[in-house]
Amino acid sequence: MILVSVIIPLLNKEPYVKRAINSILLQKYQNFEIIVVEGGSTDRSPDIVKSIPDSRLTLITQPTKGVSEARNFGVQASHGSLIAFLDADDEWLPDHLSTIIRLTEKFPEAGAYTTGYKIFDKNGKLRWPKYRVIPPPPWEGLLPNYFSSVLHGEYPVWTSAVCIPKKILTDLGGFPTDAWWGEDADLWGKIAIEYPIAFSWEIGAIYHWDAQDRACNRLSLDEEPFVRTGRQAIAEDRVPDEILPDFIEYINKKEIYRAACNIMEGKPGLSRRILTHINTRWFYLHKIVLTFISFLPEKIARPLVRSFLNR
Repeated sequence: MILVSVIIPLLNKEPYVKRAINSILLQKYQNFEIIVVEGGSTDRSPDIVKSIPDSRLTLITQPTKGVSEARNFGVQASHGSLIAFLDADDEWLPDHLSTIIRLTEKFPEAGAYTTGYKIFDKNGKLRWPKYRVIPPPPWEGLLPNYFSSVLHGEYPVWTSAVCIPKKILTDLGGFPTDAWWGEDADLWGKIAIEYPIAFSWEIGAIYHWDAQDRACNRLSLDEEPFVRTGRQAIAEDRVPDEILPDFIEYINKKEIYRAACNIMEGKPGLSRRILTHINTRWFYLHKIVLTFISFLPEKIARPLVRSFLNR
């Protein structure tokens, strides 16, 4: 049986961490270890972890250096050949790991394995992500085109639902540690350039977008790591021709979003410089609209961009 190492980065998640760990302990597939990487919490989170009596659970401490370093640190301390991640404010459903193991048996050539997930949003509603370019349920298999999926919809791969062979994770250098935004998407993109990704519609995880202090609740003004990764891959001719158009537009999508964020943060000039360098077919109208908005007074521009970001 495959030993799965589950990595949980922890920083001030007192209201949620017990729920996360219990959701692992209730898995139908039981051959796992849990490594919680504590990053300097000032609440009772570490005490809650210590109070859970299970020999497969380990709490290790790392000074606060960010979630990517915490995950990489946990991987280094792991013993399993398959690495799973679970954020401390999210949870798994009981069949998550058994579905992942089934995918590994059916598709050993894949570089990542992921179940479907649902999002518990800020309004208290549970919804499916807006998956695109994936055969309808109950299909499971290798994603036809990962970059087309993320170009046209929400991510089919997400941190608390994915498992990655440890060797592949190590070979690709793990999560980038020089950014707080988009570090997970950078890793999924690196994997998708080199390997197919296995997906199942079986719901394995709940993404608690309603949880407090999530990094995704902040705006990014900086270039996402995958913009650099993607441009380098193109320059080195490592992107297959059949996915190159979607690949390029996916990079453009990220830069369009960054331009919008900079308008929100009162930096319209920087936004226009970003937009000037975007050569896009799919997002040409977005580029024109955001350029126009960037010249408007801030009190008018901000609500317009907020509406744009929330679509």
